[in-house]
Amino acid sequence: MATRSFPYVTLDVFTDTRFGGNPLAVFTAAEGLSDAEMQALAAEMNYSETTFVLPPSDPANTARVRIFHRTAEMPFAGHPNVGTGYVLAGLRPEAGDVLRFEEIAGLVEIRIARDAQGNATGAEIDAPQPLQILGTLPVDAIASCIGLTAVDLVTTTHIPTRASVGVDFTLVEVAADALSRALPDIAIYRRVAEEHLGAGDRLSIFLYARDGNRIRARMFSPLSGTWEDPATGSANATLAALLLSILGGDEARFEVTQGVEMGRPSDLRLRAWRAAEGIRASVGGSCVPVLRGEATL
Repeated sequence: MATRSFPYVTLDVFTDTRFGGNPLAVFTAAEGLSDAEMQALAAEMNYSETTFVLPPSDPANTARVRIFHRTAEMPFAGHPNVGTGYVLAGLRPEAGDVLRFEEIAGLVEIRIARDAQGNATGAEIDAPQPLQILGTLPVDAIASCIGLTAVDLVTTTHIPTRASVGVDFTLVEVAADALSRALPDIAIYRRVAEEHLGAGDRLSIFLYARDGNRIRARMFSPLSGTWEDPATGSANATLAALLLSILGGDEARFEVTQGVEMGRPSDLRLRAWRAAEGIRASVGGSCVPVLRGEATL
């Protein structure tokens, strides 16, 4: 069988400093890769996600983008869209400043940020779905999953809440001094996932401490291969939408720092707003290129 080569680039997302933020691999011309090969490449790259760019089904859109983490495909994710938008803005300047990606969760719009010279510096994306609140989980169970106690969790705004703007997260507010002490217990994690979500279901816990519109966050998803994530755009967008739904108003903006405990500080800008179909949210940030190469199969 003939050898096939597929170009890729890596970059750091939600940072303007190389080796900060959340790393991402983007296979920029993925035609000819099978589902199994995409999954194997994502596992080999060993990042929280890897994207694969394909021709769009509708020529009015920019691309079809498939997103894989180490063990499965995702319907939508934040930092892969911001990073892939940034990469394609450099490769396809004719595409303009607004890109549209076809994904499992729906159509994702990416707005490119540029510097004074017109070079792409990052992107902002709209989550593909309005806020869906999927239920709540017990305070004691969630606290045990992350090595904390019930008193470490802040429940005055909401108790641990499963919500989605395209992918499901459990959002948990904690005291500021508890954030750095969180440590997943994989056995408890697995038991809680089985008891409350059904065996094999995703349990991604997004912790945050809030001071007005400033937020510090961490995200753990060990059952899907991501022990901790330095920047989780989709979870942050979900949080912005959830907070707007609870706190009221027509629009809310937040600035988030995540990944500090991992040595990969990330900065994310969030916006949530009320629309006819429900509460929508966006997430944006800067990107820095890192590596370039090709995979030979």
